[in-house]
Amino acid sequence: MRPSARIPGILAGLVLAVGGAVFTAPAAHADMKACEQSLAKKNVQITSDVVQACYEGQIGNQTSCSASLTEAGVSKEDAANACQVAPK
Repeated sequence: MRPSARIPGILAGLVLAVGGAVFTAPAAHADMKACEQSLAKKNVQITSDVVQACYEGQIGNQTSCSASLTEAGVSKEDAANACQVAPK
């Protein structure tokens, strides 16, 4: 196969690989924002402790998320609800 014939095939493969990565990559901050917005609707002040707790929820550490939010003054029910929306 000639080099000039290989280039379009290689480029097409790269486009498909990069396009697939874009579609499968998670929206990293959207999940944390959902947690924070859930708390903001409950009139919880979004502090650095709350942001860190929502991050814990986003990565799947629900226990730490709930405990950290409760420690920051959030009710157990509101903390549980916010931590549930974080990984979605």
